Amino acid sequence: MKIFLIDDELIFAQVMKNLILKHIPDIEIIQFTSAKDALNNLHMHPDIISVDYNLPDTNGLELMGKIKTYNESIPVIIMSGQDELEVVVSAYKGGAYDYIIKKENCVIDLVNSIKNIMSSLYFKKEYEKLREQIIDRNKYSRIIGNSPAILQTLKWIQKVENTNMTVLITGESGTGKELVAKALHYNSSRKAKRFVTVNMAAIPEELIESELFGHEKGAFTDAGEMRIGKFEEANGGSIFLDEIGEMKLDLQSRLLRVLEMREVSRLGSNKIIKLDIRIIAATNKDLLQEVKAGRFRQDLFYRLQGFLIQLPALNKRDDDVILLAKHFLKEFCVNNRMDQLIITKEAIKALLDYSWPGNVRELKSVIERAALLADQNEIRAEDIQFAASIFMQ
Repeated sequence: MKIFLIDDELIFAQVMKNLILKHIPDIEIIQFTSAKDALNNLHMHPDIISVDYNLPDTNGLELMGKIKTYNESIPVIIMSGQDELEVVVSAYKGGAYDYIIKKENCVIDLVNSIKNIMSSLYFKKEYEKLREQIIDRNKYSRIIGNSPAILQTLKWIQKVENTNMTVLITGESGTGKELVAKALHYNSSRKAKRFVTVNMAAIPEELIESELFGHEKGAFTDAGEMRIGKFEEANGGSIFLDEIGEMKLDLQSRLLRVLEMREVSRLGSNKIIKLDIRIIAATNKDLLQEVKAGRFRQDLFYRLQGFLIQLPALNKRDDDVILLAKHFLKEFCVNNRMDQLIITKEAIKALLDYSWPGNVRELKSVIERAALLADQNEIRAEDIQFAASIFMQ
């Protein structure tokens, strides 16, 4: 804790300092004899300020007003020889934490006031720490799971969702990278704007530049009319570049420019279009290895890693398997107007014993197939068929 003592009565100020340090030893006290000196040192970020009402260059109320203008959250205690009700009321209305009359034992009153402020600041800081750890599950209702791995993922999302940082989501195929990208967008200030998805692996190589950046009429043989690209389409919102590791080297330099300059130009045009856009990318590749192999630009790799979210594989998520299985089963039955089914203990054991190389996507497929195979309103172990066993039949 850092405390400013502002008082031009040097002997009294020293007595105050000594007594405060006697009762509260682990603090730093900085003394000033004028308002001007104190104001010039507010950049030192005091936690508490004690102000004498009568100062050579102003009075305590005026000084407190200037302190509050600089930072209204700094607690200010006014020490005064005046006990006029009007002055006391003005002090509290002006934002004073406490108003202490200079009389016998007034320094003890000051010590108690400082202790009270320190306690409230401590609990406020503890509350802020706890609030950071609390996850609002209603915001992430589509992300199912209570395992430590998935809760850590939700904390990462919560920390970065309301920023404009570029986010790179990594994880094996089927772990839910697009689900996380949507959570980032729809819980941000951009949620009313477009969320545009581009699967880099699904676009033919000869079309990808036009798809991303757009083109003017006549820019190439088949460009019969002007078309805006995905970046321009997402302006004001977010763009999700899925499978970014599949992007060819010659296009990576153009993407780097978009990331750095937040601007784009259509094919066949020199016009610069400014972008207000959130970029979220995802990959199931080890991009660092891709960089070492010369298939991915190092500068783009570092630019994409504004904030990294690594998704856990399903076999690292403990009992989330059963939560997800029940969720997918309920969803499938509702969507297909089927009676709700239960999963037997033997079927649960089969699900837990499997390694899930296809992750959540594979689990969803297995459960939907089991729901169709099930008899007597229950899914049994024999209804649980994994990809390998199906192909061997």
